[in-house]
Amino acid sequence: MAVYSEAVTLFLLCILVMMCVKLLMSFSKKTIYKFPPGPTPLPIIGNLHILDIDRQDFTFMKLAKKYGTFFTFHFGSAKAVVLVGYEANKEALVKANYDFGERAPIPISDIFQHNHGVIFSSGEGWKITRRFTLSILRDLGMGKRTIEGRIIEELQFLNEYILSHNGEPFDKRVFFSATPNITFRILFGRRFDYDNPTFQKMVSLIDYLVIHTGMAPAKYFNVYPILKYILKTPDTVVSKIDELNEVLKVLFKQAREVKSEDSFRTYGEAFLQKDEREKVTDEKEKIFTEKNLLASTFDLMLGGSETTSTTIQWGILLMMKYPHIQKKAQDEIDNVIGLERPPRWDDQTILPFCLALVHEIQRFGNILQYLPHATPTDVHFRGYFIPKGTTVIPLFTSILYDETEWETPREFNPYHFLDADGKFLKRDAFYAFSKGRRVCAGETLARMELFIFITGILQKFTFTPPPGVDREDLDLTADSFFIMRPKDYKVCATPRM
Repeated sequence: MAVYSEAVTLFLLCILVMMCVKLLMSFSKKTIYKFPPGPTPLPIIGNLHILDIDRQDFTFMKLAKKYGTFFTFHFGSAKAVVLVGYEANKEALVKANYDFGERAPIPISDIFQHNHGVIFSSGEGWKITRRFTLSILRDLGMGKRTIEGRIIEELQFLNEYILSHNGEPFDKRVFFSATPNITFRILFGRRFDYDNPTFQKMVSLIDYLVIHTGMAPAKYFNVYPILKYILKTPDTVVSKIDELNEVLKVLFKQAREVKSEDSFRTYGEAFLQKDEREKVTDEKEKIFTEKNLLASTFDLMLGGSETTSTTIQWGILLMMKYPHIQKKAQDEIDNVIGLERPPRWDDQTILPFCLALVHEIQRFGNILQYLPHATPTDVHFRGYFIPKGTTVIPLFTSILYDETEWETPREFNPYHFLDADGKFLKRDAFYAFSKGRRVCAGETLARMELFIFITGILQKFTFTPPPGVDREDLDLTADSFFIMRPKDYKVCATPRM
């Protein structure tokens, strides 16, 4: 009996010690980690009561005036740290890029990407997939004459499409026609006519996903994933992804049937070859799977089509709004390369105003408020100690509109990118493609596309509002979806030939 009593006492003592250790560890973490100041959270909702769910960037920029350029914000019970302005983001994304280089979970995208692809993934799989993607994009001509020729060819198709409207008003969606074909050629090795049913379906599905993954229900779902049992959005997003994937599987099946064993013509072929040669027996450890191919393809379609097309749509709206700037660009084009030959990438050195114009469209359009990062380890930053896995918000709006970096941040002003002699001025605060480890994988391609497409359509057309619409009434506020799009508008194009 005494032995039994001693055993029970020893057992209870062990339990007590374990509880004390756990308590001490918990207490230790609370005292070691030190977050920057921020607004006081409420139970359950955190700081959501003060958040403009559509224009979160405006809320954060306002809070920065009280709490500084590095502060804590509570999304429900989860803490995030926010980086506001050029200096704070440069210090984190560039100087401490590994400390802030992971992608934070985004539930609305995680439900279909599952940590695959190159935008929404993190960890070793992301590093391998991104490295592979950059290598293949370069092999397929990104930044080279090969891809330039395709962009110029697609420019001719776009100009013909615009011309077919005979000066009558047409919808801004026309400018979503060209850039997807550049991406589709890289992915599938072919371009599509703009009225092709497969082309139309892919474009419409991307459009749906951009809208619905950026609307309020999706944003609340990102904070409270348990809402999947109430909201329709998660299920409808997955169903649209399934539709898109069925189209992609057919296109990749066609690529598989004609692929070479020793070379590749497309990203899809290169990925399939890598899949076949990957010597991994455990399926859970495989990187180059069909799921990763589909996820990476979606990311390239999103980053290579939607963002560039949206920037062009902003550009045309701004040309209607500011006709004197449109004429200034056209005068430069007329005087330097004329109206006959299409612009080339090398022309950026002799068309400084057009190059500045393209950069200013990107800066002013500000198509992405932020994409959340995360800390891969415990991080010391600016005197604070942030735990591993903390969501980090690099606020791109606050960089592109930073009053300490731009002379007139709230105005559309191409002279932000020109020096006193009219030469192009590179600005370090130009974060349209982000910076650091998470810089846009297709930046080189996007820069070339934007310069050639915008310069090329201004060479051939003058853009004006439809009859009865005053340019002063053109609305420059954005529709806040996953991408910040200009509101719907119609435009008239007058040929310059």
